[in-house]
Amino acid sequence: MTSSETIAATIPVTIEDVRAAHARIRDSIVRTPTFISKTLSELTGATVYLKFENLQFTAAYKERGALNTLLQLDEAARAKGVIAASAGNHAQGLAYHAHRLGIPATIVMPTNTPIVKVTQTEGHGAKVVLQGDTFDAAYAHARQLEQECGFTFVHPFDDARVIAGQGTVAVEMLEDVPAIDTFLTPIGGGGLISGMAVVAAAADHPIEVVGVEAELYPSMYNRINGTQYPCAGDTLAEGIAVKEPGGITSAMVRQLVDEIVLVGERSLEQAVSLLLQIEKSVVEGAGAAGLAALLEHPDRFKGKTVGVVLCGGNIDTRLLANVLLRDLARSGRLARLRIRLQDQPGALFNVVRIFSDQRVNIIEVYHQRVFTTLPAKGLITDIECEARDRAHLDRLVAALKAADYEVTPVELA
Repeated sequence: MTSSETIAATIPVTIEDVRAAHARIRDSIVRTPTFISKTLSELTGATVYLKFENLQFTAAYKERGALNTLLQLDEAARAKGVIAASAGNHAQGLAYHAHRLGIPATIVMPTNTPIVKVTQTEGHGAKVVLQGDTFDAAYAHARQLEQECGFTFVHPFDDARVIAGQGTVAVEMLEDVPAIDTFLTPIGGGGLISGMAVVAAAADHPIEVVGVEAELYPSMYNRINGTQYPCAGDTLAEGIAVKEPGGITSAMVRQLVDEIVLVGERSLEQAVSLLLQIEKSVVEGAGAAGLAALLEHPDRFKGKTVGVVLCGGNIDTRLLANVLLRDLARSGRLARLRIRLQDQPGALFNVVRIFSDQRVNIIEVYHQRVFTTLPAKGLITDIECEARDRAHLDRLVAALKAADYEVTPVELA
């Protein structure tokens, strides 16, 4: 057998499975567009095509694998119902399509799951069971209920039917843009990239498949490369914060994926912000991981025609606001300047006059007289302000220093 035939014989999902899945689900999902981003292409040096899976009804690609699985259940399994352990996009995708098909669905979530996710999942018609403080505890309880109640467990990624469904993303991308030569895909448990890699391997031209993980959760990277980097921490890409990838998906990634790259939190924040500013599209941290990789590793993808999946758009609005404000601060458009003053009449007025002269808008002023190491007649003033850009802010700081003020920018981490 040829090498491609050897690979096909050892993996549980074939291109025929993916094509069959697409025929099965395509009338019941959103045919999301794949558009070129000229601005991001200029910014990164690659030709960047974005697949807007955040436009699915539940705002994530997870509907595809869940629906493909549901449609293959026999009548007895449908009557008993399905169960899953998830606090994220898989829960909503499964709940939505199960309800639409008249299949009872139970979703087990950790007790600390945000109430908005519980409410959204219940709103799609599922019964939510809160169990345990961790995902592992919720997962164990779901498997217990599976046995006790005769439910069919629908795994979020480690199931051939789910993987085939997720692979339909790549089918549509290549139908829309046959010239794509690189798939840049987020990895959590590995279902999406496994399905897409099957499609890439069967294409009529070479397509490189590159996975992206958050630096804080390099679980698949560890599995494939034999490393032991820790998987812990608060990542913006919570949708791919998986400590243990799947067994099926790990084997498929090992055979079909060319490389896995890691991205830091700053790149993820920048990617979320850029997608909102440039593409006017709300994308969660995991969904922005592909763009984050282009920003952090530009030389790796320069000159390539890259297909990036914006795999989800479910991000908390308060978190999104924080990300946008932090990005403004890093770009110099928002700043907090710490200025040393003498505690005497007119001191603040004289400083504010410089801000006015430089046409920099003041947002907040914080005076600190007590909790400071300065002499009793000294004080610290923090002024939050808004400039046009970094150069405008630098001119303000230079003007303050020229007036003999001691100025220190309060930097973000």
